[in-house]
Parts: sequence; structure tokens; C-alpha cells
Amino acid sequence: MLSRIITFLRGQAVLCIAFLCALISIIVAGDVSQVPGYIDLRVIVLLFCLMAAVAGLQRSGLMGHIARGLVRGRHSQRFVCFTLVMLPFFASMLVTNDVALITFVGLAALALEVAGWHDRLAYVVVLQTIAANLGGMVTPVGNPQNLFIFTTFELSAADFFFALAPFGLLALVLVSIACLACSKDEADVPIKRVEDPVKKRRVVLHGTLFALGLLTVLRVLPWEALIVIVVLALLAFDREIFRRVDYGLLATFACFFIFSGNLAHMPALASFLESLMAGHPMLTSLVASQFISNVPAAVLLAGFTGNWHSLLIGVDLGGLGTPIASLASLIALKIYLYSPGTSVRSFMCVFIPMNLAFLAAMVALYALLFVL
Repeated sequence: MLSRIITFLRGQAVLCIAFLCALISIIVAGDVSQVPGYIDLRVIVLLFCLMAAVAGLQRSGLMGHIARGLVRGRHSQRFVCFTLVMLPFFASMLVTNDVALITFVGLAALALEVAGWHDRLAYVVVLQTIAANLGGMVTPVGNPQNLFIFTTFELSAADFFFALAPFGLLALVLVSIACLACSKDEADVPIKRVEDPVKKRRVVLHGTLFALGLLTVLRVLPWEALIVIVVLALLAFDREIFRRVDYGLLATFACFFIFSGNLAHMPALASFLESLMAGHPMLTSLVASQFISNVPAAVLLAGFTGNWHSLLIGVDLGGLGTPIASLASLIALKIYLYSPGTSVRSFMCVFIPMNLAFLAAMVALYALLFVL
């Protein structure tokens, strides 16, 4: 029993912290009646529906089928590295950084192993992680904090895109340059074809649900209608997907909604956070992300600023840095460790310097565009 509790605490550390913060804030505020009003149901519903649709697309085998086809055959190490890194970069824009890494880090381990390039695994996986975090930041559905900020501040798609496009372009250039560190040596990548790899009915069903989710994000379809359509569709055609949704993330959002709502009614703390966000909103968001991860940082700080632009850039760039700055980084590390001959140390020796280098470049671009 104790071992199960410890395993749960390790696996849901951010949720546990969020729950404690919410509970303590309720006790200090002393007003339970206001708690339900702090939770933004629209954000929770959108996250649930998009996660369900993405989980269905992932289970359909479509992304894996495309990826295996791209790396199969005789290629140079540089080409394989570039392909394995660009897959999560672009896929994360639609299916989130977490799902992109879950899908493609395992493929990287397999491809490099069969080609005899296992020594490049840490480098490629770290690049995949950076690519997924930076690629996912340029769309509202690329990661949870983007969806939250896009919805909370009722942004237009154009405003959102133009705020992050320069950083996405720089990320693409830097990631491409980093891939040049791989050699031009060629080898066969004999990845076998999977029998009946793509479940077409799932592609159609969840592709449709995902499209409806995008329409809801863009405020074309009411979120109340979306949740009814998604739940009924899953009950009728794919009940298994209910078990694939990350309910821990939904609960984490709910807890931080409660926490930030209660903080807003504590004058001293609210004043302190407002002063930080008024003086250095981007830097505050970036630093907070290093310690509590960028999703909770976005939810916590959004209530204390109207400067969505700096908040958005801060939490998105804040996904670089420490391993906990983005939960997607921890997912990549966990999958990496499944491969023989790997260790946390070998991963971190590559992860830390590369993340700091990319973060420095992104902050320099921010300073060039908005400070100097």
C-alpha cells in the first residue's frame, strides 16, 4: 500500500503540490462558497476534449506509420537525426508536446539502435524534447498553457501567432543547425512494417472530434456543445479513450484555479504577485516555470496581470531550462531510460547545456524585439 502511495506521489508530484496549495489557500481564505466559481469550466472541457481526440489519433497508429516510413531505409546519420527531431517539432503544434514525445522518442531509440548509432541517443532525444517544447508553443493547442492563455484572454488566432512566430522561426533555425552535429555516415535503418498499422475509423472519428475542438478554441462552436458531442461519440464508438485522458492534468488545472482565485482575495500576496508581474512579467513567468513547471505558472500568474503577451512568451520560453520546467521533458527522460545503457546522468549532461543555450538565444531575441 505504501509503495503504491509513493509511486502515485512520484508520478503526480505537480498534482499533489497543486492540491496542497489549493487546500491551504481554502483554509487561509476561509470561504469555501467561492471555490466553484474559480474553476474555468471552458478550459477544463477544451482540455478534456482535445486530449481525448489526440489520444484517439495516437492510438490509430497514423503518426507512427508516417514516422517509420520516413526513417526506414539507408540514410545518413544527419538525415535520420533531422527527421527524428523535426517530427516532434511540427507534430507538437497539433497534438501537444507531450504526445509528440511519447510517439517519437521511442522511435528514435529504435532507429538509432538498429542503425548502430546508440551513442547519439541522448543528443537526439534532448533535441526532440527542445523541438517539441518550442514547436508546440506557436499554436494555441500546442501545449496546455497556450490553450489556457488563449482562452482566458480571449485572443485572436492572428494575435497569438504573431506574438510567437519569431520565436518559432528562430527555434526552427537553431534546431536545424544543431542537427548538423550528426555525421554524414550512412547506415541501414531496417524498421519493420507493422501489419495493419493505421486504424482508419479511429482516424476519421478522432480527426473529426479534433477539428470540432479547434472550432471551439476559435469560439465558433460553443464548448457546451463540444463536450456533449465528444462524450456521446466516445461512448458510442471508442470508450477505451476515456482511460487515455490525463485526468491528473485536468485536476492540476482545477487546483491551481482554486489556488489563484483564493490568492486574489489575500491582499498582501495578491499585491506582491501583481507588483512582480507589473515590473517584470516575462522574467517572472520564465523563472516561476523553472520551479513549478510552465503550466501551473501560467494558471497562477494569469490572474495578476493583463499583459498576456509577456506572460505567454515567459511560460513558453520557460519550458526550457530545468527538467521540471516542462513536464514533457520528464516524459522524454522517462522513455529514454527504457533503452539499455542509458542513465539520468548521461541525459542531463546533454540536457542542461543545450537547454540553457537555446534559452539564452530565445531571451536574447525577446530583448532585441521588446527591450532594446
